[in-house]
Amino acid sequence: MSVSRRSFVSSCLVTVAAANQQSPKKDDFVRVHGTKLVTPAHDKLLLRGINLGNWLVPEGYMFLFDGGPQSPREIEAYFNELIGPTASKAFWAAYRRSYITNADIQFIRDSGLNSVRIPLNYRFFLGSDEGFAVLDPVIDGCRKAGIWVILDLHCAPGGQTGTNIDDSWGYPWLFESAGDQQSTIDVWVRIAQHYREEPAILGFDLLNEPNPQFPGTPKYNHVLASLYQRITKAIREVDRNHIIILGGAQWDTNFSIFDWPIDSKVMYTFHNYQTAPTQENIEPYVNFADQYNAPLWLGESGENTNQWIQKMVQIAEKNHVGWCFWPYKKIDSTTCMVSVAKPLYWDEIVAFGKRPGGTGNAPARIAARPSLEHSRDAAQQLLENVRFEKCRVNAGYLQALGLTVPGGRDQKPALNLRTPDAPK
Repeated sequence: MSVSRRSFVSSCLVTVAAANQQSPKKDDFVRVHGTKLVTPAHDKLLLRGINLGNWLVPEGYMFLFDGGPQSPREIEAYFNELIGPTASKAFWAAYRRSYITNADIQFIRDSGLNSVRIPLNYRFFLGSDEGFAVLDPVIDGCRKAGIWVILDLHCAPGGQTGTNIDDSWGYPWLFESAGDQQSTIDVWVRIAQHYREEPAILGFDLLNEPNPQFPGTPKYNHVLASLYQRITKAIREVDRNHIIILGGAQWDTNFSIFDWPIDSKVMYTFHNYQTAPTQENIEPYVNFADQYNAPLWLGESGENTNQWIQKMVQIAEKNHVGWCFWPYKKIDSTTCMVSVAKPLYWDEIVAFGKRPGGTGNAPARIAARPSLEHSRDAAQQLLENVRFEKCRVNAGYLQALGLTVPGGRDQKPALNLRTPDAPK
């Protein structure tokens, strides 16, 4: 059976009450038992969750910036141009405080989910404590709400994909740089040290969608496998409580890089956006998990029609595979749990972002840019609109996931046709 929320909350409350007397014991954490996850209350756990994308790792398409800035760094540079570097720095600090709050966590819980996956950018944890300052209150809220947390390194030093999603420089430089590999290890050690006694955290997803299927990049598969071992060994020197989560090469799809499990607490994760939600397509992953006697998790999926999403949930659960769909929230969309209203003047912001960039085009860009007043107003309104209280619930999307729509919320059925949202 799946975990009961009451058992989860009860176990967490006991942990909190005893916190001043003793550190958590190993039995206070989710553990691996063969191909299953088991809670501190000794219940089998089937993960049903949502990814908190676009929070600590902004992505252009979720801002409607198709044809414009895409990576976190590019989007930040664009805001520097729109409202100035000083105002932009303040904007992003406020954005990170507002995008996910306890109100979002309560809604996620009330809808029927039991977990969240949080994409991280290494920049907030290497030489900075901002990541912990932002994460700690949300993780505290998750513990109180009975929500398990998976921390996912979406943006590793140097980049593990070479695309916008890891904030890199057009190539998976992580696999060429010994220094970036060590920095990745250092980031995970720092995160593991900080959260080693946090029972609400289920585990650490070491690298998101590493080493994509681009010309010449599969040669790095052996580097990825070795790096996974090195990160795991370093984490275990400071934290033996949490589960290590390993994704396959080539967008978390190629499990041939794995030998026998490198740790006794390992869960394997795959992602699926484009292939049909069928038994034939999921079976190789299920067989792998059975062969290696380890849990399997669908760490990302979605960005599709409601019918497709419903079938993906059904095929995953038929095979006892937990899932975590993408994403929770984005601007003016039906392919997410809640939608952020477009700010006033946002169409001007979007249109300007498509123009040729660079300082060589400064005269033309200055002539065409939105007014400073419009840019400032749009940024301020976005900070207000991202708050859960201002968001619209996509009832059709929740229903496709098999969830309930908490009462008293503005709702809009999701479209049954594919939306213009770009695939992740």
